[in-house]
Amino acid sequence: MIHVIKADRRSEPFSEQKLIQSIQRARIPQSFQGDVLSHVKSKLYDGISTAEIYQYILEFLDRSPKPLNKARYSLKESIMMLGPSGYPFEDFVSKVLETEGYATQVRQILQGRCITHEIDILAQKDGKTIAVETKFHNSPGTRSEVQVALYTHARFEDIKVRNNIVEAWLVTNTKTTIDANTYALCSGMKVISWDYPEGNGLREMIERSRLHPITMLTNLAIPQKMTLLDNHIVLCKEIYTRPEVLDMLYLSKLDHEKVMKEVAAICSEE
Repeated sequence: MIHVIKADRRSEPFSEQKLIQSIQRARIPQSFQGDVLSHVKSKLYDGISTAEIYQYILEFLDRSPKPLNKARYSLKESIMMLGPSGYPFEDFVSKVLETEGYATQVRQILQGRCITHEIDILAQKDGKTIAVETKFHNSPGTRSEVQVALYTHARFEDIKVRNNIVEAWLVTNTKTTIDANTYALCSGMKVISWDYPEGNGLREMIERSRLHPITMLTNLAIPQKMTLLDNHIVLCKEIYTRPEVLDMLYLSKLDHEKVMKEVAAICSEE
């Protein structure tokens, strides 16, 4: 039996079903899915890492008749590029929450009972206000520990009465420990990590909203992406609907066309 080494160094049996599901979530055309699986299986060996499997999938997609599909498969890695400050991740999460019906404000200073706090995101819906703490990691396998849940809840306790905050959320782009989830459940706090809660984690929220980060784009260099992020342009959709935002990058006509073609492929409903 082939075992796969995950980012957190845990080992688990290779699953064809999980691989196909990951391809389907990225909306890779069904006509390619069997070929992707065959390509990966031809490279398997016991103890292969998930990072290697990921690279083999990108390798196949890059050589496929529709290479622009490769960008869609890089969601998790692209989210990890929303750094290093973490501010772009806050902006991104606020956009995702807006598709869930929330009105959002980022980086708000609130006076608590004891001290002032900068709250990453205030989210309002149905007359209720939620304080959202985001925890950004740029390394796979990193988990948010119980201490993060503890200080998130402590800040909520300090600001809730004076600011009419009804709930605290912790949102992270990786995973949370069992203790962090247990404490959150016990204290009435909500945790949204990459794949928790099951069926409604951050990955599912992003895929449901189809809000893709600009860090997916392969036709922009890292400094160009950082320029857009510094100007609070975090979504491919923002470029798709307002191509003029690319003017700040001073792209050639050919490079501009390449970027827009890739953006169109990522934002496509197909």
